Amino acid sequence: MTLGAPIQIEKMLAGSCWQLCSSVNGYVGPRSSELATQAASGRHFQLINGFPDKTVSSYANLRIEVSLLEDGYRCWFDLVEIFDNAFCGEPWSPILLNQVEIQQRIPDVLCWLGKAALLPNQYLWGGTLGPNFDCSGLVQSAFASQDIWLPRDAYQQEKFCQKIDISIENLGILKPGDLLFFGSVEKCTHVGICYMDGSFCHCSGIEHGHNGIGFDRLEIFDRSSVACHYLSQLRGAGRVIRCHDGLTLP
Repeated sequence: MTLGAPIQIEKMLAGSCWQLCSSVNGYVGPRSSELATQAASGRHFQLINGFPDKTVSSYANLRIEVSLLEDGYRCWFDLVEIFDNAFCGEPWSPILLNQVEIQQRIPDVLCWLGKAALLPNQYLWGGTLGPNFDCSGLVQSAFASQDIWLPRDAYQQEKFCQKIDISIENLGILKPGDLLFFGSVEKCTHVGICYMDGSFCHCSGIEHGHNGIGFDRLEIFDRSSVACHYLSQLRGAGRVIRCHDGLTLP
């Protein structure tokens, strides 16, 4: 394929790789209205099965399954959204920063978070583009702003990080940029980022949350309803010490 060429039906083969020149939504399934994620302009994707049916007269309601190369996340794109918004780019390869390089970029990750929190926003399931996010979308986007790619979902981010053994008694060992994980004993369902002043930043929903980006503290004397809820849901913490290589996590 010619570099810079727009996406074409005859070139939409299984395994072919493309780059977005405009942001698009990614959905849970071929007919679902549920947002799974969002892909920003500049991101790379690979077609899973190729073009579904070249004989159809209209592509208005057709979707195609893709794998987003930066985080290995699978979702479905509306075909009409990518025809004029994707092109054949340079071969993609991951940016694999080491632990020292990642830690050097944490202040800029936190600066990005602070700016995102100042914009009018609300919680959006599947949101990664801003100003509206979901919890893991906010975390992924904050790190991706500094070329540090993490997995898409909170439970994947928990598995990806270097585990930090914490309890209510030793929260002082956490550093800015560490991730906090919340949920039940069985599964992680929420994630936030330790901030610079001992608080943590997260994007939470309407129930038990801020309906958007907010800051809370994991301290027993903080009796706000949101802080109390997430303190009771705390599962653990993790430190980002590597970048995603684009391979799909189990």
